[in-house]
Amino acid sequence: MEITLGPLSTIPPGEGRAFDVGSERIAVFLARDGRVFATQAACPHRGGPLVDGLLGGCTLVCPLHAQKFNLQTGEALNGGPGLKTYPVRLSATNQIVVRIERDGG
Repeated sequence: MEITLGPLSTIPPGEGRAFDVGSERIAVFLARDGRVFATQAACPHRGGPLVDGLLGGCTLVCPLHAQKFNLQTGEALNGGPGLKTYPVRLSATNQIVVRIERDGG
């Protein structure tokens, strides 16, 4: 199912914002080059708020323990558990649209 989260203009380039989507919390990042990424909002290692991390290109550094993640794939670049990623796109009116897969359909 696709969910519209709001206008892209709410996220400054190089930063992220967290959104509550049902029982899930999703982080959406706007890279300085205009790419948009969506992942789980909490770091899988210590639960840190990923939206407070340092974003460079498609690499995010967790603010709590400097774990690095590839936002395209969710891969943990220093080893350890990776991030859940979500397909994200922009609508014709620049709204952030994320696809959430629900269990059972």
